[in-house]
Amino acid sequence: MAVSTADVAAVRSFNRFYTAVIGVLGEGLVRTPYSLTEARVIFELAQRDDTEVLALRRALDLDPGYLSRMLARFERDGLVRRERSAGDARRQVARLTARGREVFAMLDERSVAEIRALLESLPEPGRDRLLASMRSIRGALGGAVRDGAPPAPRAARPDAPFTLRGLRPGDLGWIVERNGVLYDAECGWDRTYEALVAGVVAGYVENHVPGREDAWIAEAGGERIGGVFCVRRDDTVAQLRLLHVEPGARGTGVGAALVDACVRFAAGAGYKEIMLWTTALQRPAHRLYERAGFELEVEEPPVRRFGGEIHGQYWRKRL
Repeated sequence: MAVSTADVAAVRSFNRFYTAVIGVLGEGLVRTPYSLTEARVIFELAQRDDTEVLALRRALDLDPGYLSRMLARFERDGLVRRERSAGDARRQVARLTARGREVFAMLDERSVAEIRALLESLPEPGRDRLLASMRSIRGALGGAVRDGAPPAPRAARPDAPFTLRGLRPGDLGWIVERNGVLYDAECGWDRTYEALVAGVVAGYVENHVPGREDAWIAEAGGERIGGVFCVRRDDTVAQLRLLHVEPGARGTGVGAALVDACVRFAAGAGYKEIMLWTTALQRPAHRLYERAGFELEVEEPPVRRFGGEIHGQYWRKRL
């Protein structure tokens, strides 16, 4: 399908609007003498001790002469030092001086403060929608544009395209529905499991202990993609319940983020331990629990439940 003139105009209009919002069209970024491009070069140089100038130019897609003049100006101002690479004299490396790192810290601090002020000016639902939409844009563009940074180490991964938020109207019904549908499709469990989920959800609402129990929904692009509950089992033990991630969102870090939210909340609420019940069928979830520090404590003998044979398991983590 051909891109219309109206589509192009809409993107250009959004670009003008957003750059005005974040203040990059003025003479200096975040009330400093540095342009957006200059600030980005300083930012990239701050990410490592030494940066090859060629790699920097390619990562930021800058004209060689423009970058060279910029680095020369930074040298004169005492921000940057350039020298030949010890491994290859044909290559030049650049590094920030102590003064350059002070400038970076100032730029970073002011940028964080301005973005924080922008986000704090929005009501929480609007803030969640904004962040989810930004991640959706980044995910949709994918490799169509440069990320704007030198290649990261293999262990690093980009920001996941989702946010975690608290419960809103309609979420509880969605949790019951999706658990019923997914466990029927993936495990062959019957409606008694969906009834169990409905009972857990109802009990959470009826017996909720503020400050000691909470729940989270994972959301991307305005769509719910997962959820989890942290509930009180007794005065010293919290329980993780009803963890689920939509099939299309698995492998993106959503499950790990939901588990982590439960663990951090339980620790902050003063529990000494957090536990969960699952079954031997949920092997991908087992890996999440192991990485979060849970240990398999008890494996129950098989019983007939949810229309099939279930091997229940109890997992625990000291906090």
